[in-house]
Amino acid sequence: MENATSNWIVRQLTLGEFSSRRAVVWRSVWMAAKIAMLAYGLNICAHLLLVSLDLLPYDLFPALVIATVLTPPVSFVVAVFAYMVVGFAVYDLRVSRAELERISRIDMLSGLLNRRAFQKAFDDGRGEASLILFDIDRFKAVNDSFGHSIGDNVIAAVADVIRNTFDEDEICARIGGEEFAVLWAGPTIDAMAERAELARRRVEALELFAGDRSVRVTISGGMADLADGRDFNEIFSEADRALYVAKASGRNRIVRHWDIESLSSGAIIRGSSLRMGQPERLAG
Repeated sequence: MENATSNWIVRQLTLGEFSSRRAVVWRSVWMAAKIAMLAYGLNICAHLLLVSLDLLPYDLFPALVIATVLTPPVSFVVAVFAYMVVGFAVYDLRVSRAELERISRIDMLSGLLNRRAFQKAFDDGRGEASLILFDIDRFKAVNDSFGHSIGDNVIAAVADVIRNTFDEDEICARIGGEEFAVLWAGPTIDAMAERAELARRRVEALELFAGDRSVRVTISGGMADLADGRDFNEIFSEADRALYVAKASGRNRIVRHWDIESLSSGAIIRGSSLRMGQPERLAG
């Protein structure tokens, strides 16, 4: 019983967490009102106890009037100030921690997850998704021709396309300089291939500008199906191999890893067709 009472008192006087600064103010006012009433009640009880022991050195009635007039407002003001100071500190700390956590997970240029956060998402959802890798074609040439600031704009634009092409259930990340990854949790493999192809077409339709010069880019993609029990490196290696075949077969296309062995050089998805291509090593 004693523990239950003490726990109840602690809950009543605990600030808890806050969703906004306004919540800090309202919670502080509410808590201060409780403190003021508690202080007033304790003051009255103390006076009555002293009267019962014949230890009160002054008249009871004036003391009760003074206690009623002064104790609640003084206690309220002091408590509001104290709770707001502590509350704002707790709120700012929570916001700072949340921001640090967000920064540690997000790639700042693209706004997508970074590689570390993506791998954690992969480990958490193992067996429930498939992997798509995208890479911007000839990105080094973009940097060399237009400068790194335009290259950064290209990365941000491609990231926007990927983010807007896939549903919120899919996890999108920038895992390298010009390389992106998506954990696909959609219903079918064919749907994944269609969505990857849609992303490719949307990037192909992008037009950016460096002054009065038009900047156009394309992406290649590789897909790998996720199976239970396989680790990130194994799945990533399969998708990366499919991406390599896409690059070697002319770029600006999507390759499915599970089709590579069944065809002489891989199944190349571009539009709605499958194309045969002899892979050759090409940079970018």
